[in-house]
Amino acid sequence: MDTEHVHLDNLRHSCAHLLAAAVMELWPHAKRTIGPAIEDGFYYDFDFGDTKVSESDFPAIEAKMHELVKTWKGFERHEVSKKEALFAYQDNPYKQELIEEFASEGQNLTFYQSGMYSDLCRGGHCPHPNNDLKHFKLLSIAGAYWRGSEKNKMLTRIYGTCFPKAKELEEHLHNLEEAKKRDHRKLGKELGLFVFSDLVGQGLPMLTAKGATIRRTLERFIVDEELRRGYQHVVTPPLAKVDLYRTSGHYPYYKDTMYPPMKVDDDELILRPMTCPHHFMMYKSQPRSYRDLPLRLAEISPQFRYEKSGELTGLMRVRMFTLTDAHIVTAPEHAKKEVLGVLDLIDYVNTSFGLVKGKDYRYRLSLGDRGDNKKYYKDDAAWDKAEGILRDVLVESNAPFFEAANEAAFYGPKIDVQMKNVSGKEETAFTVQYDFVMPKRFDLRYIDADGTEKQPVVIHRASMGALERTMAFLIEHYGGAFPLWLAPIQVVVIPIAERHNDAAQTVVAELRNHGIRVESDHRSEPMQAKVRDHVLQKVPFLAIIGDREIEHKTISVRKRGGDKLTAMSVSEFIAQLVHEIEQKAH
Repeated sequence: MDTEHVHLDNLRHSCAHLLAAAVMELWPHAKRTIGPAIEDGFYYDFDFGDTKVSESDFPAIEAKMHELVKTWKGFERHEVSKKEALFAYQDNPYKQELIEEFASEGQNLTFYQSGMYSDLCRGGHCPHPNNDLKHFKLLSIAGAYWRGSEKNKMLTRIYGTCFPKAKELEEHLHNLEEAKKRDHRKLGKELGLFVFSDLVGQGLPMLTAKGATIRRTLERFIVDEELRRGYQHVVTPPLAKVDLYRTSGHYPYYKDTMYPPMKVDDDELILRPMTCPHHFMMYKSQPRSYRDLPLRLAEISPQFRYEKSGELTGLMRVRMFTLTDAHIVTAPEHAKKEVLGVLDLIDYVNTSFGLVKGKDYRYRLSLGDRGDNKKYYKDDAAWDKAEGILRDVLVESNAPFFEAANEAAFYGPKIDVQMKNVSGKEETAFTVQYDFVMPKRFDLRYIDADGTEKQPVVIHRASMGALERTMAFLIEHYGGAFPLWLAPIQVVVIPIAERHNDAAQTVVAELRNHGIRVESDHRSEPMQAKVRDHVLQKVPFLAIIGDREIEHKTISVRKRGGDKLTAMSVSEFIAQLVHEIEQKAH
């Protein structure tokens, strides 16, 4: 059978078996646990005891894998009793735990054998491993708690990947190398954008002046655009009484991701994990009429959620994040129009970043589970209507989307904006949610044109998601080479010699007067060394000043990515910069 037609998950799960077989040959004392296929490959978790295994051992493991697979003609299925399975793993408490969990009374378990290697497994393998399992690579090693619980022992997780064809493996490995170069944690350090401190705490990044400039630019951009589109920007406290989240229903569902309540006087306060309840109370602060709707309350909102220490990742996964949040309270008959407006805003923002709809991002219609009455609000008619509205909006706006069951929050279906990162992997960046539950829980009302009291619906939305995560995404997307309008330093003026410093300062002042983010480099270093340093910092423009420039009242401009110097007047340079910034050119 041609390996091209072998299901990738089966191929990779088979390769996880092969990895385990090689490890057990090399370290017979190791204890195997589980080895599933994952999105981009597979992993297997081992308990090596006191033995330290590292990536330096990968060549030996891979060589053993290539040696063993030659004898693997297939995967033979064997049924065994619970007693036989426990005996087979009498020295492996991890497998015994799985056997106790999987084996129903009187029900047999399945083992799969290739060559001399046998493992407890439910199945799902390639048909001809000696032919199919040729193009694999071990990638990394990490610690992982057994069953994902910090209460359990830390195991050693070996990650790998496998493809049907050598070319596919080579392309994947090339993309991984490119992703490493663009890793926002690496670039953030090299470009001096953010830092961490153990004394401040895990998952709590501090933005430097340069990183804060990028964030401030994003914040001003989105606030100005939202104000232009009829949003009211408000400010609410980053903490509230626990009772607020009991009313919303978040507290029982999200309790494990919230921080512990603080006893203050007679109240219990909690750091907010979301802003919607605050905005609902603002809505309720005065009587509302149909003339007030839609009411679009927006906020640059600090929020706090507990993330396990092992899941914290640079700016991508943090314990405090700032959401470009908004809640649109609207009459039900206008909900569709409001969702269309939100998608238009999201498309505008993404276009400003140079992202292409359908290529760099698409939409996911996340649906509820009607059978789960505990998690999902029971109102099938309301779910049908809400899902239908979101689906119609996506179709009418010609948006690329797919549907996903059981992904919605308990209070309504949502549209997730799925961004493709530098590795080509899709991640949910932010959401647009139709909410028919919270208006009931908070008893939101408005007086309609006929004088009757009615209940609105709420559209929850984030126009560019969390600023921290957006920054991480953009650092990687641009490889640190931000477009001019986003660059923390837009121009560096370089005097060739000390006698040119005064002229350089005059140029700096003129650029600054026009809102250009500019610095001058007066170090007593050779000009070429200065140029090289700022090229490495990915500064969009360098303006060089020497005797000739002073004589002709010009500057020599070097644009990022080019070696050619262009002579122009300062006024011409400013006009070019201002135009490029206004156009948000890429």
